[in-house]
Amino acid sequence: MIVNLGRRNSMFSLTMRMFFIIGALFGMVYLLVSMIGQQGFLYNLTIAGIILLFQYLLSPIIVDFTMKVKYVSEEEEPELHKMVEELAERAGIPKPKVGISELPIANAFAYGRTIRDGRIAVTRQIMQILSKEELRAVLGHEISHIKNRDMLVITLVSVIPMILYYLYNLVFISGLSGGSNNKDSSNLGPFIGMFLFLLYFISNLLVLALSRIREYFADYGSVKLGNPPEHLASALYKLVYNSALLSSEKKEQISGAKAFFINDPDVAEKEIYELSQIDINRNYKIDRSELEMLKRARVKISLTEKMMELLTTHPNMLKRIKKLSEYI
Repeated sequence: MIVNLGRRNSMFSLTMRMFFIIGALFGMVYLLVSMIGQQGFLYNLTIAGIILLFQYLLSPIIVDFTMKVKYVSEEEEPELHKMVEELAERAGIPKPKVGISELPIANAFAYGRTIRDGRIAVTRQIMQILSKEELRAVLGHEISHIKNRDMLVITLVSVIPMILYYLYNLVFISGLSGGSNNKDSSNLGPFIGMFLFLLYFISNLLVLALSRIREYFADYGSVKLGNPPEHLASALYKLVYNSALLSSEKKEQISGAKAFFINDPDVAEKEIYELSQIDINRNYKIDRSELEMLKRARVKISLTEKMMELLTTHPNMLKRIKKLSEYI
């Protein structure tokens, strides 16, 4: 009973933060309508919407190409298909397409236009370094992304930063070309441009914060699908460790794809030091007793790490595993 209450309190806090962010983004929409009028806003919304619609519709094709995904049959990867099918059934969604990514990193990702068009890809390395239970927990995380419609949610909220950036560029170019004949308007141009850029920057931070919260929800979703929290925690630890060992050449090769991954390879070297302290018995995994110890411990990250987290799509890994410990 105590466990369930803890889970509810933990998820309630995340839900409230998510609604606050969405409310703030809608507040920006209201401010934009007040500034440029309903007609001007609808015009800019239409432009941004068309761009994002094309991006959204073409995204599976683009991802297949850039992430080097090849779809595999049940005959080729029976265990992988079985796990995905079981988890999809538990989640109450159609079974996603299953693919193998040839990128040189241990990781997994979900994508697709809708729940019925869901796709899950894993790299060959992730199947080599994770146990069956750990891989199942990672797949549960990806299934939860599809169930929660995270691809659609992030695409929709990304419209607001796009409009703000478009307006900022419009004001900036107009100022450079002396496009306004009104002297007062011309004098105000730089300040309006700065204000729009500030709004654009803040809206981007809000979208990134929303993305991090959706990662927490996907972690919780994996636990709800029957995966013990320590299995996902251990998988994340191994994936960070693997990312930390990547050469600079390989990191450069996958730099454009990191937003898709379950962890951020760019900060892996910093994260592995903290995570290795959880692995008390040094067996290259996080077991239940170690997660229970983390649950009782107080986690504190540095100001630098907090600032870095603000600019990423993924939560700080130590905080993320601490959150998983609350689900025990």
